[in-house]
Amino acid sequence: MNNGESSRKLHAWLTLAVCSLLYMVNYMDRVVFSVALEPMKKELGLTDSEMGIIGTVFLLGIAFFALPAGIIMDRWRRAKAIGLMAIFWSLFTWLTGLGRSFLTILLPRAMVGIGEAGFSAGGPALISAAFKQEMRSRVMGIFNMFIMLGIAIGMLAGGKIVTAYGWRTPFFVFAVPGFVLGVIAFFLKDYKTEGGLDREGRKIGVMAALKTLLRIPTLRWLFIGYAMQNVLAFSYLQWTPAFLERTRGLSSAEAGKVMGLVSFASIFGALIGGFLADRWQKSNQAGRMLMPALTMAVMTLSWTASVALEFEGAGFITGILFGVTLMMGLPAMSSVSQDVVPSRLKATSWAMCVLCMYLFGGGWAPYITGAISDSLGGGAEGLKSALLFAGIGGAIASVLLFMGSRHYKRDSDLALAGEVKQD
Repeated sequence: MNNGESSRKLHAWLTLAVCSLLYMVNYMDRVVFSVALEPMKKELGLTDSEMGIIGTVFLLGIAFFALPAGIIMDRWRRAKAIGLMAIFWSLFTWLTGLGRSFLTILLPRAMVGIGEAGFSAGGPALISAAFKQEMRSRVMGIFNMFIMLGIAIGMLAGGKIVTAYGWRTPFFVFAVPGFVLGVIAFFLKDYKTEGGLDREGRKIGVMAALKTLLRIPTLRWLFIGYAMQNVLAFSYLQWTPAFLERTRGLSSAEAGKVMGLVSFASIFGALIGGFLADRWQKSNQAGRMLMPALTMAVMTLSWTASVALEFEGAGFITGILFGVTLMMGLPAMSSVSQDVVPSRLKATSWAMCVLCMYLFGGGWAPYITGAISDSLGGGAEGLKSALLFAGIGGAIASVLLFMGSRHYKRDSDLALAGEVKQD
């Protein structure tokens, strides 16, 4: 192995390490709101619907800014943009802890979402460019594993901090690593982009980029399927700690412990899912789309059982299964979003996926779940019914991704040739 090859590999793994740690912090800053929700709600005198609105505005902040951020990153230095966004969202995570009313919590959380939108767009593109295609699902599996590591740490540590020091303190604590990693990201070696140019060297406009992506059948199914999956995923993330506190009388620390264990199971799901997707792809040319279609069906069934049994006894076992399958399909979906597009649109492709997942599904889930809970009287039973209803999103996602698997091979072949399917 020559020095150039060694340097390239070192750079690739360093990029993966920094981006993965940022993804972990990203999700720590997301879920700290969930473990702080019940004491925050009581102190500030808010309703389930208002807490749901805060969660939804946060997610829609990511949705509306993911696409502009992706387009910017396909034209600018991704590493520097990622660093700036990390510092931005960490600042507003810290400011959330100073909130004294509905608006002074809502506005900082919206800004956190805007900051995290930049990373959602640039992280996968930066990593996918650093590694060869045949390793992509496995590498994305490692990257996405840090989502659940961040959730687990956020739930476990956040719950303990809330119980010991109050709901404001974890926002201050969790802001610090984002500042540090944001500065480190400035020093990552970036990779060459095509500057938003098409194959003839002409500038690609925003609408032209969107039209190109939407002409790819696999992406259309992926975008909406991912949106439906996140109806369930974001209802789980925001409302499960409150559900456990209401139904079983757990403290924030105890609820965070249950969530942390489920989230640790998801870490293995991400690793196993990425490995199996690459293996399946070798024997079945639609394997990377079939993997999430299958795992989402199992995820939906295990979620229904877990909520019905309140994550206790057999319900805790199905909760662990839910945690594993929640993440098993994500490495393959991340890879597919890169496999079927030309290199000039890789960040924009994932940004569009993020936009759709929030705007057409997951972004509305915290509010809808909270509103359904309020309409059914709130409390333990109202929230339980609302969370069971959220499972419909996972079932729909499974069907949509199976439909998309029929187009994946042709679309990925065309992307390798630098073309886009016309239909």
